[in-house]
Amino acid sequence: MGRVLAEIRIENIRDLYAVEENRLDDSKVRRCDVADALVDTGATTLALPTGIIEQLGLKLVSKKQATSSQGLGPVNIYEAVRLTLMERSCTVDVIEVPNEVPVLIGQIPLEILDLVVDLQGRQLVGNPAHGGEQILELY
Repeated sequence: MGRVLAEIRIENIRDLYAVEENRLDDSKVRRCDVADALVDTGATTLALPTGIIEQLGLKLVSKKQATSSQGLGPVNIYEAVRLTLMERSCTVDVIEVPNEVPVLIGQIPLEILDLVVDLQGRQLVGNPAHGGEQILELY
């Protein structure tokens, strides 16, 4: 398939709520722009390296078992963030990966954002089945 990279913005959702409630100035929102997030349709959700999780100030929610290229093992699950990609946004939980691993955009955010991988162009595109527009499927 080849590597598909995407520009994304990740924001601390608690900070965004605080801005909405006039308890925090927008300039204080913890956010991170990533120019080269790896689209990984084999991954389930959004995976962030430890350093980005710390930068965003995310809270640990739980630990679960996960399978990866290194086999079965525990992973840390962190509270949700707002993910923005191609002018589309969603809220998604975060899985922690080591700092050596790139940011991974998995299948759940791609489904929510209604984006698919264009294999020939090696890029993300709006779902052609929906005319390229974001449409949520409820069934």
